[in-house]
Amino acid sequence: MKTVLIPTDFSDNALHAIEYAMNLYKCQRTHFYFLHAYADEVYGPFKKNNGASFEQQKETIKKNTDKALQSLVDQLREKWHNPKHDYDKVSAFESLVDAVNDFVQEVNVDLVIMGTKGQTADKKITFGSHTVQVFKYVQCPVLAVPENCEYQQPKKILFPTDYMLPYKRRELKLLNDLAAEFKSEIHCLYISDFDVLSDRQIDNRRFLRESLPNSFLFHETTPVTNKAEAILGYISQHDIHLLVMVNSRHSFLEDMLYRSTVDEIGLHITLPFMVMQNLPR
Repeated sequence: MKTVLIPTDFSDNALHAIEYAMNLYKCQRTHFYFLHAYADEVYGPFKKNNGASFEQQKETIKKNTDKALQSLVDQLREKWHNPKHDYDKVSAFESLVDAVNDFVQEVNVDLVIMGTKGQTADKKITFGSHTVQVFKYVQCPVLAVPENCEYQQPKKILFPTDYMLPYKRRELKLLNDLAAEFKSEIHCLYISDFDVLSDRQIDNRRFLRESLPNSFLFHETTPVTNKAEAILGYISQHDIHLLVMVNSRHSFLEDMLYRSTVDEIGLHITLPFMVMQNLPR
């Protein structure tokens, strides 16, 4: 059984991500956990609490959170009534990143699925600040679903890489299982400033071939100055349905996240974006 965690702020974007998750795992035994972290709601309005104590404010917001989560679960059961799915709700008096990380470790979550923006996010951007923080720091694969993305089976998956990372078996198994479920093609797009592979890169490429044996297609690019443009160009040319990248220290995804190049992708991307973590777990 797969274990999937879905953080929600009860926005339309969060609901859209939930709908995507229900479709993605429609035919698989899956345990869904719906999490709402409410620490910001307690601390944010505390100065305007009309005389209520901190504990009263905290308890009120917790009750409202539990009620909203139960309503969400009831609606999903009524709409989907899928015997393969189990639902649980989680309310946490923590920041979003801390709440997600703690729960990932507690129940050994396979995948986090979330919207790309929350209730107050700028309409001009694709990835809100909370989503980027989860990409960076949560030690679990994360799938972000843009609000304008309609569900379609991920028949073509793009996996850009420079072969510099020692990939983790668990994360690659998740990708391989997803490809096997939908009989998908995984397009490995090699992006680098160098034409010749090092011994380390050759070993990592071999490991990828062995870990993803039945669905891997290799493509190489000439050296590029803008990796985001290369990725977007490939997505457009090959009708890609899912973008997958690896987050690790010194990876070019980390460069994108810290240098805001992810916003450059976000201006144009309309497909789901999965970030696999090459971090301790």
